[in-house]
Amino acid sequence: MSDIFEKCRNFKDAKIAMRMGIYGYFQPIESAQGPEVVLGGKTYIMAGSNNYLGLANDPEMKKAASDAALKYGSGVAGSRFLNGNTKALDELEQRIAKFKRKEAGLIFSTGYQMNLGVVGCLLKKGDYAIVDKLDHASILDGVKLSDGEMVRFKHNDMADLERVISKLPEEAGKLIIVDGVFSMEGDICPLPEIVKIGKKYGARIIVDDAHATGILGKTGRGTCEHFGLENGEVDLVVGTCSKTFATVGGFVVGDADIIHYIRHNARSQIFSAALPPASVASISKALELIENDTSRRDNLFRLTDKLKKGLRELGYDLGHSTTPVIPVHVGSNENCFKMWKALHEMGIFSNPVVSPAVPPGQALMRLTLMATHTDDHVDKIIAAFAQAGRMVGVIK
Repeated sequence: MSDIFEKCRNFKDAKIAMRMGIYGYFQPIESAQGPEVVLGGKTYIMAGSNNYLGLANDPEMKKAASDAALKYGSGVAGSRFLNGNTKALDELEQRIAKFKRKEAGLIFSTGYQMNLGVVGCLLKKGDYAIVDKLDHASILDGVKLSDGEMVRFKHNDMADLERVISKLPEEAGKLIIVDGVFSMEGDICPLPEIVKIGKKYGARIIVDDAHATGILGKTGRGTCEHFGLENGEVDLVVGTCSKTFATVGGFVVGDADIIHYIRHNARSQIFSAALPPASVASISKALELIENDTSRRDNLFRLTDKLKKGLRELGYDLGHSTTPVIPVHVGSNENCFKMWKALHEMGIFSNPVVSPAVPPGQALMRLTLMATHTDDHVDKIIAAFAQAGRMVGVIK
């Protein structure tokens, strides 16, 4: 008789890494998510947060969250479908739709749940999801929960996208789903070409703007604004509220009829508790700050450019990143863990990314700065990478 828990007891990899002192995950941070954080009483430069604009520790954000919690309480104690909806949530949906220049919006409790719900309810039997091989896991899981089928194309390879989509039945429903900014590579999807191919084969398009909202485009509205495609070329824009909005939640915006359908069919929205008032207020305040002030984004890109320049001069391969996501390629999983440990000992908080999250032999350190970092922080990160890279043998 098979024991369902046998695989759990046989899972040794993480425990081995822990014993070796090279386990870089689930690090218990003891302070606010700022340019510097505290772990075990020691201060580290945070070089691996998605708090791109530094809003998670912004005084206005904290006041908005605090005021909402004091007025409305800690939670709504139910799903929006029944007792958990609030006027503030309805207003937020209107506001985020306007920000993204769409007719309507819908807020979910997390970005992951959003993709599960949106993708899961749109794809029916006989439909196809055409996804980039490096799309976020929540997109892939959303397809798996649906009744549709998944086909994948090589990362940002438009010839392969057309090859894949051209083989699908002409009468089938088709949905192309791509990340706007890819979360590990930092590159941007070639959206104009995707739109062209989508129109040719009658496919609808979803762009996940998790890492593009507040970052790309003249006013931070994301990938569509970046490419000048805000006139209906993209059917749905989705994203999370845990990056530039600095809290938690997910959103989808699009035509009113489509959002109305998703609202009444997305199981992860119907059967989950609604966002607490503090998070709703935080998202609203973040939107206000992003719309009224571009200086945070400007400083983020300035600091990011400085860090990229310093790392490239040391000899590091940063791939094709054109965004604040910086993949520092180090090769093997072993090198990646050694790099993490060396950087950790020098007071740098970074994120090791190893296979199977990336292909074998393509492990990387994923770096991201905040708009609230200083030039001194960046100089120290570069100096640490110079020392760690030579110790491990990644650079000369």
